[in-house]
Amino acid sequence: DKDKYETIADIDKAGTRVIVNPGGTNERFAKTNIKNAEIRMWNDNVTIFDEIAKGNADLMMTDSSETRYQQKQHSGVLCAVHPEKPFDFAEKAYWLQRDVALKAFVDQWLHIATEDGSFRKIYAAWFD
Repeated sequence: DKDKYETIADIDKAGTRVIVNPGGTNERFAKTNIKNAEIRMWNDNVTIFDEIAKGNADLMMTDSSETRYQQKQHSGVLCAVHPEKPFDFAEKAYWLQRDVALKAFVDQWLHIATEDGSFRKIYAAWFD
């Protein structure tokens, strides 16, 4: 069904079942952009993609990294639709304790890992 849901206009049609977890960015995005499709709340963020896989919902709009990860977890059942061209922009971040030395270490690690290719290797293990 991925060709049916390329754009917000494709998604926002009567009969489409969009599933979201309450209180997060996914719910806010859906409520801002979806006016005609049904928005279903699902309280368990761990099993929300299983609901799509079972056919109890048509899709979930979320960030690119989550769609790629769930595509790998549900191989052959779910697919990420244009994760390289998301509907909006949001950056991911690491949560750390307020420790200047730790932050400097993590920043340096990210820089080195990006430059030497090891970040890509880690990424591939989870998303490709």
